[in-house]
Amino acid sequence: MLCDNCKERDAIINLTQVEHDSKVTLHLCEQCAQQKGVETGGAVLKTPLGGFLTALGKGGGAGAGGALVPAPNDGQRCPSCGSTLRDFRDSGRLGCDHCYVAFDAHLRDLLRRLHGSSQHVGKHYEMPGAVGSDSDPRSHLLDLKAQLRRAVEGENFELAAELRDRIRVLE
Repeated sequence: MLCDNCKERDAIINLTQVEHDSKVTLHLCEQCAQQKGVETGGAVLKTPLGGFLTALGKGGGAGAGGALVPAPNDGQRCPSCGSTLRDFRDSGRLGCDHCYVAFDAHLRDLLRRLHGSSQHVGKHYEMPGAVGSDSDPRSHLLDLKAQLRRAVEGENFELAAELRDRIRVLE
C-alpha cells in the first residue's frame, strides 16, 4: 500500500485519528509520518517508558515470570483503535482512552507488580475545612491500618514503616 500523503513510498505506519465520533485512518511512510510529527517505532523506543518496558520484556522483570507486561494474549485488540498489548509493550503507550478498559486486567497486574498495589494509597488533597477531614480519628486510624495491611501484602516495606509510625502517633 502506498503512502496516502506522498503516494511514492510504501506505507508502514497506520495513523488512526479519532475526532468526536468519526475515525480517520491514514497510511503513511516513515518520512511523511515524521513530517506530521508522528513518532516512529525507533523514536518511541527512545522514550524513557518505552526503553524501560523494552528492558523489562527482555527478562529484567519480576522474578521467574520474566516480563512485567504480559506476553500472553498479545493479539488481544482494543475495539476502538485496534492497538494490542504487544504495541503497548513495544512502545510503552496505549492507543486511546478505550485501551484502559480493554486491557484493564493486564494494566492492573502491571501496576500491582510495579507499585505493590493497583490502587492509589498515597496522599491526596483535601480542601481546608472540608467535611470529613480529620473529623473522625477512628475512621482515619482504620484507614491507615488498611493501608498498612495492603503495603505489607504488596511487600512495600518503606510505606509500611511510614504508616506504622503514623498509626503509633494516632494511637
